[in-house]
Amino acid sequence: MSLQIAAGRWTSIVGPNGAGKSTLLKVLAGLLPARSGRVELLGRELHAWQRRERARRLAWLGQNEAAADDLTAYDVAMLGRLPHQGWMQPASSADHAAVEQALRATQAWDWRERALGALSGGERQRVLLARALAVQAPVLLMDEPLANLDPPHQADWLQLMRALVARGHTVVSVLHEISLALQADDMLIIDRGQLRHHGAAGDGATHRALERVFDGRIAIHRVAGQWLALPHINV
Repeated sequence: MSLQIAAGRWTSIVGPNGAGKSTLLKVLAGLLPARSGRVELLGRELHAWQRRERARRLAWLGQNEAAADDLTAYDVAMLGRLPHQGWMQPASSADHAAVEQALRATQAWDWRERALGALSGGERQRVLLARALAVQAPVLLMDEPLANLDPPHQADWLQLMRALVARGHTVVSVLHEISLALQADDMLIIDRGQLRHHGAAGDGATHRALERVFDGRIAIHRVAGQWLALPHINV
């Protein structure tokens, strides 16, 4: 596939199970090699970046992220600052400020001293999101970032993404929650390893492509000023 993701916008990647969404995102992050062609980050080939430089510009949140359960939420978030720290150097005041900002943004600040293993699934996910935010990278890639989050915190996440984009960040997220994915600026629709559509999330062509790729089992409707994906039920 050939595509260009616009800077300073939020792009959601959607499609049926097994379509290749997570694989695509990992290739964009450099975690999986492309079988052919190349990936560019900010106009420069991805693997031409030094690792530390790339880690400062590209933050990652994957599915079922592993982290030591005995680390505190604060220490987990501080891991996001490693690309900014010298070898064996202590955290700077800028590092601590970035971690506090990230934990507060994800509403995880109040349990910063609690061990990760003592948190619920939703709380843990918010700490891992804070770790990605603490990098303060211009590009943020996320695979299923809403896992274990209840509806109010999904809404908080949505507002946070809009705030990041408003400040010039580029956000790319794989989502199963189609109604929330429709709140993005742009949408990539993947099926069977192929790019089926790439367009504005609010366009009718994007909505029709969504309905086709899910075999007509969802329908896109405008409700209270927002586009929503609703089950299509024959009665």
